[in-house]
Amino acid sequence: MRRRAALALVLLGLAGCASLPAPPPAERVYEGRFAASARVDGKTESGSGRFVLRVGRDGAMTLDLASPLGNTLARLELGPDGARLRAPQADGTLAEARGANGAELTTQLLGYPLPVEGLADWIDARPMPQRPAVVEDAGGRIAQIEQDGWTIRVQERFDDGRPRRLLFERDGATLRLVLDAPPTGAAP
Repeated sequence: MRRRAALALVLLGLAGCASLPAPPPAERVYEGRFAASARVDGKTESGSGRFVLRVGRDGAMTLDLASPLGNTLARLELGPDGARLRAPQADGTLAEARGANGAELTTQLLGYPLPVEGLADWIDARPMPQRPAVVEDAGGRIAQIEQDGWTIRVQERFDDGRPRRLLFERDGATLRLVLDAPPTGAAP
């Protein structure tokens, strides 16, 4: 466990100086704040910061994470060839880790899976297609989704009806997202 935690700290170090290349073009872009916490080996671990999620026409996703002060923490890329996490290091290099998918990669690095595969759908308050889901409707809008072991609740909406604040929960892990504005690009 210490090795995994040390690797996660190295990959997500706040003192990173290297820069990541420009992200690929996106069809939809979501920006906002996140707060995450999870119980790992009897201890609660938590973190917060800013995020930018870019979703391409082909379904590929790029998730950039930054500290609350704006320092780049990491970029997670998901596509047909799997998942890749890159993080700037203090010595100017980029650390990299790979996995078959986002859940496997985040479990390998953090000890628990994060809901990265479903994020692009769930952030728009819709279940991932072609996967079992339980959906709770409230007034003609999806208020809650249960899918892949996660419960996703829409806690607040923008004036246009799109989700603004979301809560993701699974087995003692929570992820809160607050979007700055409705997403740019195509509407869901």
